Amino acid sequence: MSVSTAAADQSLCTPLPVLGRDVTVPLVTGGEVTYAALDYAASAPALQRVWDDVAAYAPYYGSVHRGAGYLSQLSTDLFENARGTVAEFLGCRAGDQVVFTRSTTDSLNLLARAIPAGCQVFVFETEHHASLLPWQHARVTYLDAPRTPGQAVEILERALADRDPYGPALVCVTGASNVTGELWPVRELAAAAHAHGARIVLDAAQLAPHHPVSVTDLDVDWIAFSGHKLYAPFGSGVLAGRADWLQAAEPYLAGGGASRRVTRREDGGVAVEWHETAARHEAGSPNVIGAYAIAAACKALTEAGWDTLVAREQHLIAKVRAGLAEVPEVRVLSLFGDDAPRVGVLSFVVDGWNSSHFAAALSAEYGIGVRDGLFCAHPLVRTLLGSDPGTQGECGAPEAAPGEKSLNAIRVSFGAGTPDEHVDRFVHAVRELVRDGAKWQYRTEEGRCVPAV
Repeated sequence: MSVSTAAADQSLCTPLPVLGRDVTVPLVTGGEVTYAALDYAASAPALQRVWDDVAAYAPYYGSVHRGAGYLSQLSTDLFENARGTVAEFLGCRAGDQVVFTRSTTDSLNLLARAIPAGCQVFVFETEHHASLLPWQHARVTYLDAPRTPGQAVEILERALADRDPYGPALVCVTGASNVTGELWPVRELAAAAHAHGARIVLDAAQLAPHHPVSVTDLDVDWIAFSGHKLYAPFGSGVLAGRADWLQAAEPYLAGGGASRRVTRREDGGVAVEWHETAARHEAGSPNVIGAYAIAAACKALTEAGWDTLVAREQHLIAKVRAGLAEVPEVRVLSLFGDDAPRVGVLSFVVDGWNSSHFAAALSAEYGIGVRDGLFCAHPLVRTLLGSDPGTQGECGAPEAAPGEKSLNAIRVSFGAGTPDEHVDRFVHAVRELVRDGAKWQYRTEEGRCVPAV
């Protein structure tokens, strides 16, 4: 093996340092074990680099904008430089705006408030609730779940062909499913939208932490994502893209920072002149630490090298898929098929097991954190399971007999900070639980399955 090949193999096996990598948790069967955090799709751990950068800045924290003091000036520069870093990370076009929000959900609700009157919105039923629900006050068309990427484009094109050709329209689509991890054909969907005079917003909450995302390369109009999934869990998110609809809309929140000039009117009211910059939708004291954390994560991922990060994640995905394939009782959920490209998110059901019971046993008996349920994507999970909404059974008994349909699923997710040992332990635990059953008794408490005392 050459030195360069050995170095590449070594880098492939080295996860990025994250907080909590040495945390130990107790097991109900006795003793402790290093916690295996495999719920990245919900919230990824903070990168050590992000934490260190935030800690270094914290003593210099001050008010953002308009403050005359040194710390305020420093914090303002840091906040605005973070905006530039995010714009570069996302490959934004000249004239695009980067608005700091609280999360992906907040970003898409902001855009939903900014769409022009009469705008028709097209969204697949397979979306996360953050991108499925904000449009209900608009003329929204929900599109059926596709079974191939090509079918997704065809469904959208048919729907757009029937729309009012003179009115505004918006397509909302995910970049990577938070349930299956499958990549969606964003560039092709963007081309279809633009060919029919519509705009498109990309929910990149699950894509941005795993793959490079570019407004320009994908030719989307807006991108939304969350810091807490991008290894920066400090309560901030991003909406980046075209400025015109944002500038024309009433501020998402009314208050200081969004207003440029406020005067009293003769009738006793007030007249407001709003900012036309991103500040228009950032009323109140901005979350400078959250914005700085996102910028630090953008820099850390870029410097680590996307080729290396993607290759290492594909290595982990292959391990998990191969391990689960050896357990006949396990069925991995998929819209586009087993060979579809995906990020490090997989959902599955175990024949004869209640999903909540299985996830609880992984945690209590093996120190492995996964997620169970419908993952804030209820229509998609029910489509994949072929089940109707129902009442979850007691966790101590199987939810479904072998061959019967499950009501929810189990999700395992990982990323740049996941060591091989965690996925190896997960695969071993799945095999052992299916073969031998749980070692502990469990009960249902407030809808959750927990170990019985």
